Amino acid sequence: MAGTLYVVATPLGNLGDLSPRAAETLKRVSAVAAEDTRHSKPLLHHAGSQAELLSFHAHSSERALERILRILSEGRDVALITDAGTPAISDPGVELVAAARERGIPIVTIPGPTAVAAALSVSGIGGDRYLFLGFLPRKGSDRRRLLSTVASSEWPVVLFEAPNRVAQLLTDLAEACGADRPASVSRELTKVFEETRSGTLQELSEHYAEAPARGEVTVVVAGTGKERVEEPSVDPAARAKALLAEGLSRKDAANRLAEETGISRNTAYRLVNEL
Repeated sequence: MAGTLYVVATPLGNLGDLSPRAAETLKRVSAVAAEDTRHSKPLLHHAGSQAELLSFHAHSSERALERILRILSEGRDVALITDAGTPAISDPGVELVAAARERGIPIVTIPGPTAVAAALSVSGIGGDRYLFLGFLPRKGSDRRRLLSTVASSEWPVVLFEAPNRVAQLLTDLAEACGADRPASVSRELTKVFEETRSGTLQELSEHYAEAPARGEVTVVVAGTGKERVEEPSVDPAARAKALLAEGLSRKDAANRLAEETGISRNTAYRLVNEL
């Protein structure tokens, strides 16, 4: 029989948040697949685990994936963990879980900390319903499309961001959602310097421009409270014809088309040049 893959949530920072069940699982499995083995060694020591520690992260090779699947196929149990929080939630692990499921390997969740719920609980914004978008693309039409999604969302939206990009994210959100939209920024959750700051997007943007954030950051943006009304979809080909008819160059028409419809620039250039 195959072993079991345990998807184990680990503390965001405070080792006291490791559940007894998670600690017992880490002690009992044959191997632990970790995002950063150096980061995870203290956690395993804290849990009293002697399991083999394997590296498995977002850039791991197919060979690393097959090695873990082979261990499971031999009947040995494996725990999947990330540096903090729950695996496969804007963290590595999806490929391993999917591959194990395809092969009929048993998968068991050991739930626990997640920055999404932690940040919502202290935001003062509420989380009866919410939209989680993780890390936004750094630039381009995909970023603009998701910023628009945040702006029009009926419910609060939770985002992750690297500390050095928080000020820019808040500036972009203020432009997309309006400067007065309520939001909160949580950083270093469960750690010594934990902080949650609430205010408008404009206020938060100005604060973090002057005092750059440190540590892991989770942003919660209040929703509109109103049902989103979908606008009629635009036919990219028809819009491309209209832009050319306005006298725009093919290059300018393609750029406008990508911005307005959310399609990639390559696709926009192809549509324009085919006309």
